[in-house]
Order: sequence, then structure tokens, then C-alpha cells
Amino acid sequence: MKTVTFYLDFISPYAWLAFDAWPRALEGVEHHVVYRPILFGALLKHHGQLGPAEIAGKREWTYRQVMWLAHRQGTPLVLPASHPFNPLALLRLALACDERGAPGRQVCERIFRHVWCEGQEAADSLRRADLTAQLAPVRDPSGAEVRQDLHTRTREAVERGVFGVPSFEVDGRLFWGQDALPMLRACLLGDPWFEGPAWSDAGQARNALRRQ
Repeated sequence: MKTVTFYLDFISPYAWLAFDAWPRALEGVEHHVVYRPILFGALLKHHGQLGPAEIAGKREWTYRQVMWLAHRQGTPLVLPASHPFNPLALLRLALACDERGAPGRQVCERIFRHVWCEGQEAADSLRRADLTAQLAPVRDPSGAEVRQDLHTRTREAVERGVFGVPSFEVDGRLFWGQDALPMLRACLLGDPWFEGPAWSDAGQARNALRRQ
């Protein structure tokens, strides 16, 4: 049985869409999934990028597209009152719900729904306190150990080549985005295409553009 690492940040609507679609997209495919909360903002900083919701035009398109995708795949989605927001407390809460920092699906789903199904302020302290009480973390979400866990897991993700969320890793291969789930399914089913040059030689073309 292959293990898939699912890199996510609760700030990302695409991560929620992929999370909700996961059981249907991989139905009948034997696998084990490890949910890995990481800080998307740190990925953006590392690569010198802005998030899609921070760019005029792209911001509006992003929200329209995720609402359409949610409609098409039957995923509940209500935009939070403010977005983007600071997701650090929610990420730490997820990690604090497991001694090893590996939250299960139920924990991740409850936090995703807190953000993407209730139409309220995701970072509101009173709402977060209620959410924390419901999840009953086994470690202190604001403690140094959990803070270090998030930092370490995010750094490790960068080192493994992760540049966005959601991302999925299996056998050293990275798949990015909610729309990569069919591709991931094919890989898990042993499609020989993944052993050929279309995968291994991608990106070999010389980059002839250098921005000033």
C-alpha cells in the first residue's frame, strides 16, 4: 500500500475542494494518506510570490472559480467574511490534536468547515476557542513544541519541492492542485506513463527568459 502525503493549509479553498473530493477521486484505490498542515505563506515568501487572493483581478477570478468548482463537485463552500486571513492558529491547532503532529481526517475536516462552510471570520478568537474545545487537542496549540512542529514541517515541505497547496507526494513525485487528483489516481494505479520521459524529462527545456 502506497502512502500519500497531503500538504495543506486551511487558508486555501483549493485545499478544501481537494480534501472533500479525495474519497471520491481515489475510490477503490488502496492507499494510506498522511495529512501535513504547512504554512502556505511561507511557501510564497520562499518563492517570491503573492497569493492568488492578493492580486487584483486574479482575486476575483479565484473566488468565482472555487465557487463554480464547489458547485460542480457538490462540495459545500461559503466564502469566509475575510480572506486571506492569518491561518497560523488553525494550523497549530491541527498539529496539536496529535502527539506526533499528524492530524486525522476528522480534525482536518472540522477545521476546513470552520473556514469554508460557515461564512464567518475564520480567525475570530471566540470562534477558535469554541473550535479548540470541540477538538480537545492533546498538546498546547500555542506552545513552543507545536510552533516548532509547524516551522519544521513547512521547511521540510520546501526542501521536498512543494511550492503550493494542496500538494500530494507519493514515491517522491509531487502533484499540485485540486485538479491533479485524476493524475494522482493514475499514478497510484501504476500507469506506466509515470516511468517514461514525459514525467522524467519535464522541465528540461532551457529557460530563455530572465526578468529584470
